[in-house]
Amino acid sequence: MNKEFIRTIKFTIFSISAGLIQVGSFSLLKVIFPSWGYWPVYLISLILSVVWNFTLNRNYTFKAANNVPVAMLKVAIFYAVFTPISTYLGDVASLKGINDFIVLAVTMILNFVLEFLYDRFFVFGKAIDTRKR
Repeated sequence: MNKEFIRTIKFTIFSISAGLIQVGSFSLLKVIFPSWGYWPVYLISLILSVVWNFTLNRNYTFKAANNVPVAMLKVAIFYAVFTPISTYLGDVASLKGINDFIVLAVTMILNFVLEFLYDRFFVFGKAIDTRKR
């Protein structure tokens, strides 16, 4: 099998696990704090998901030996752009009556595609398969 295809499958599987963390924590926070609006619940669940996904993908999908703080900074830059935009637009959609879970699903799909491309070509690009295990 093609290495890139396997890498894509791994990224997808780890992203699904991160998605489960995001949906699970989002749901739990909605139950525990029903008065909270969309954005604080989304933001907390997104952060939990990102940390999980970064760790697994760095170690197992991209097998990157690059500098962890630099790689994390690059991911933080991605989320410094993605998070405010997705939080704002998600909150607007929620306030317009679109179900919070539909908003979350659309945002997660967009995040999945953009993050794979960003990680593959910018965060881990030159360091892919440099990690010895």
